[in-house]
Amino acid sequence: MQIQWYPGHMTKAKRMLEETIPQIDVVLEVRDARVPLSSFNPDIEPIVSRRARIVLLNKADLGDPKANKQWVAHFARQGIPAIEYVATRRGSAKVVLDKIQQAAKARVDKLREKGVSKTIRVMVVGIPNVGKSTLINNLSGGGKAKTANRPGVTRGKQWIRVTPYLELLDTPGLLWPKFEDPLAGRNLAFIGSIRDEITDVYALCLELLGFLKEAAPALLTARYKLGEDDLMLENDALLERICQKRGFILSGGRLDIDRGVAMVMDEFRDGKIGRITIERPQNSGDAGAQL
Repeated sequence: MQIQWYPGHMTKAKRMLEETIPQIDVVLEVRDARVPLSSFNPDIEPIVSRRARIVLLNKADLGDPKANKQWVAHFARQGIPAIEYVATRRGSAKVVLDKIQQAAKARVDKLREKGVSKTIRVMVVGIPNVGKSTLINNLSGGGKAKTANRPGVTRGKQWIRVTPYLELLDTPGLLWPKFEDPLAGRNLAFIGSIRDEITDVYALCLELLGFLKEAAPALLTARYKLGEDDLMLENDALLERICQKRGFILSGGRLDIDRGVAMVMDEFRDGKIGRITIERPQNSGDAGAQL
């Protein structure tokens, strides 16, 4: 299934990033721990690579713990510090703030040698609905950035002061005009970073079930009380089986397929099926989607 979603405001937002990067000391890249590659916009690589970078693997509690560690090691080999991040975990904000201080140290020290008192400025970047604004609210200790569990909420440039010496810039979620790899669009639709309204959510659900049969069969069968034989069904028949198991029956005995689709998508995105990582680093030796 080919998926594209590139609202017009994203062109303006990318231009804003280019104009603002000279003021920035550190770029904090917020990625989804389940899809760390698909959830990074390659179009902004030339922009963010001009500054010290930190990769924040957000929603790490939804990803496979072993895969999270593999991704941290993967980025470390590239010289980029990475953090497993869960917004509700005690002490998570301090870990991020400490990493920012470390990443900015060389630039700040150089300016201080010249007698310049420097406020650290951090640009927070990421795709829609990846959790940038929630992160900023956690770091700043208040609801200063707009949040919602849907893509495309933050539209403008928002500077937020965290401490007297640290400011964060919240930026709009940015996708890119064309997904070169169709799996990237699919993966982003799986996690909800592309609006369901512009996808064929039924077809998307069937693709997700196909992926789960291969990558997480035990979690899938446990969640929906399926038998091993059910995993041999075609994806559409498997969805019908799940609807039967959950009692999604309309008048006349028809299955409520729409309700089943919505449930499967929501439960996957919320981690109720289990901790599942869609992408793993190359050569990790583990099964699952690899890029």
